[in-house]
Amino acid sequence: MWTAQHYRTLVRASGWYDLLVTAAFVTPWSFLALHGLLLGLAQSLNLPGEFPAFEPAHLLMANLMGSIVCVWSVLRIRDPQQAFGRYDAVGRILFATWQIYAIAHGATALLWGIVFFELAWCIAQLLPVQSSERAGSRPSAQQA
Repeated sequence: MWTAQHYRTLVRASGWYDLLVTAAFVTPWSFLALHGLLLGLAQSLNLPGEFPAFEPAHLLMANLMGSIVCVWSVLRIRDPQQAFGRYDAVGRILFATWQIYAIAHGATALLWGIVFFELAWCIAQLLPVQSSERAGSRPSAQQA
């Protein structure tokens, strides 16, 4: 169980994680550089699955996703509300579901690393948060 303050810290940290991981998706140039690095990594590790070249429409989708995730990240960094953490957890379930779907249909096994972190952040953000009323009603050591 999280305290409200710890949960806010968690939501902010998940925002920073997403911003760092997704920033390269925002522009065609940064995404193509990242794509090249990931392609090289997948090939050097001899991982199963396909890592195809991106056509302009694919690139557009990657850039749109990167843009909205970065905006969502900054919102959670600046205002880490509990509700935002819960919505983010649902978004992570969706992301992980479609990543697993892609892997099952031949996408690179590199995605398993991303799936792991999506599910870890999801679980952390779905854990209960202690209400401030309940936290304030605990007897202190002096009262006990």
